[in-house]
This record gives sequence, structure tokens and C-alpha cells, in this order.
Amino acid sequence: MEKEQIINRIYESGVLPVIALNEADQALPLAKACVESGLNALEITFRTECAAEALKLIKENYPEILLGAGTVLTKEQADQAIAIGVDFLVTPGFNMEVVKHVVEKGFPIVPGISTASEIEQAMMLGLDTVKFFPAEQSGGTAALKAFAGPYKKLKFVPTGGMTFDNFTDYTNLNNVVAIGGSFMINKKHIADKDVEAMKQDIKVVVDKMLGLKLVHLGINCKDEKEAMDTALLLEQFLHMPYKAGNSSIFSGVKEFELMKKPGRGEKGHIAIGVSNIDRGINYLKKRGIEFAEDSLVIKENKKTAIYFAKEIAGFAFHLMKI
Repeated sequence: MEKEQIINRIYESGVLPVIALNEADQALPLAKACVESGLNALEITFRTECAAEALKLIKENYPEILLGAGTVLTKEQADQAIAIGVDFLVTPGFNMEVVKHVVEKGFPIVPGISTASEIEQAMMLGLDTVKFFPAEQSGGTAALKAFAGPYKKLKFVPTGGMTFDNFTDYTNLNNVVAIGGSFMINKKHIADKDVEAMKQDIKVVVDKMLGLKLVHLGINCKDEKEAMDTALLLEQFLHMPYKAGNSSIFSGVKEFELMKKPGRGEKGHIAIGVSNIDRGINYLKKRGIEFAEDSLVIKENKKTAIYFAKEIAGFAFHLMKI
């Protein structure tokens, strides 16, 4: 798999569990929980003696998982992981000897950095994606926003200090590919090999990252007069002000969109907000949703909206970036 494809898959995942397994037989239940939750990116660290065996088990039994070997500290560990067949390597810091060794092999690596000097060393080796570690202790989101100025094309995978309460501060940044962390899956659930509990852990994290929520209801009106009459009624009864646009009238704080002529959907449409369209498409596809690719809206080279292929209860549904 090409490096660009690997980084894109990590980006679509948005979250990358970083797991140190104490026993190799914990690997397959963990992998099963990830796959069944629609989370197909996982990093197993070389912090424990069973790491190599665990990586091999996951690769052989769940090849669909984008599998990374983390905490790679030596060239020997790098070569061992590559021989197992992992998809990418991650280092905690910037060890020039190790990073250069892997780059010269043409293998994907995400090295750890915490300073501008280390960033520039990575760029000298042709790398455009790095790990920011330890993120919280090294300036957090403020540092990443500062790095975005001089290093506009560089992307980051921040780890270290991530919690359920702060991780979306990172995933919402434009220069963040994904966030890594051990907080996503309860260690006890991993130790107990409890697949259903791990799936619930992942579900909660993914749902918070996506931030799916109702944005507005679109109502199909037969013509502009009916749309305006409806807007006036909403203003009269609910004290919702309205604002007319080219094809519709919005009422309230855009809770209702009154179409001046019938649009998508038998009855109208429902807009669902999502923090990132690419990630929303990725996870909803795995939940069985098909998308109308011809409806994709792109503004300034960024995806901003897309419709589901099928209606639900007479309404067309679309995701929109919020």
C-alpha cells in the first residue's frame, strides 16, 4: 500500500488506538472489536515482550486492519515489524539513525517530534506526516496552530496527554491527520478480552469525534409563495425571524429551510452536521449507508456536504460540515 493511501486511511479513521498488550492472546479480541466497530486503524507498541507476536496474529487474522508498530526504538525493531508485514511504523522521538534507515527502505514511518528543529529534520528526509509527542506537555493545540504557519503542508498525529475530554480539540484542527492514544479502549476490557465492552468504548469515542447532530429540517414547498407563507407563520407563532435566499428561505437560526420549489426528498430533507465529512462518510458507510456521490459539494478544495443515496421516512438526508 502506498504511503499516501496509508495516511489517508489514518485520516479517515481520525482516531488511532495506541495499545501496549501484556499478553499476545489479547490481540485478536482487540482486533475483532476494532473491525466490528468500523475502526480499521490500530497501533500496537513495542513496549511489551509479546508485541511482535501480537502484531503477527492481527496481521494474519485481520488483514483489513491498517496496522502500525509503535514505540520503535531501534533499527532491529523496525526490521522485525516490517518483516511481520505491518503497514507503518511509529517512533516516540526523532532518532535520525532509525528514521533514515526506514526511509531508505521506502517504508512508511511517522516519527515523533516536539520541536521545530525536529520537524525540519523530518522534512529533510522527505516526510510530510509526523507524530507530535508528548502533545499536551509540548504545547498542545496552541503549538500545532503555531506550526501550521511556517509548515503549511505538514500533517501531525498528536499523542500524549489525550483524554476523552480534550481529544476533539485536536481532531478538529486542519493539520491533524488523527490523534493517537491509549484512552480510547479501557485497559480492563482489553485484559478481559471483552469484545462487546471494547466495541462500546470505541463507539463512544467515534461518536464524539464525528459530533453528529441535527442542523436543520428542509421542507419542500410547491412554490415561492408557499415557502414565504410558511416563513410568516413560523415568525408569527414561534417568533422565528426569516431570511430569504435564492432557492430557499431560512427560519429561526436556520432550524427550518423552506424550499421555494420541491428539492431532494419526497417531503424535504434533513441536514445532519458532522465535524469532518471524510470521516463521516467513512464510518457511516461501515454502518450500511450508501451515498449519492453526484451530490458531493466541494468548496475551496474541501468537502462540505453530501446526500445519502436513499430517503428515510420520505426525507432525503445529507451530511454537512459544521
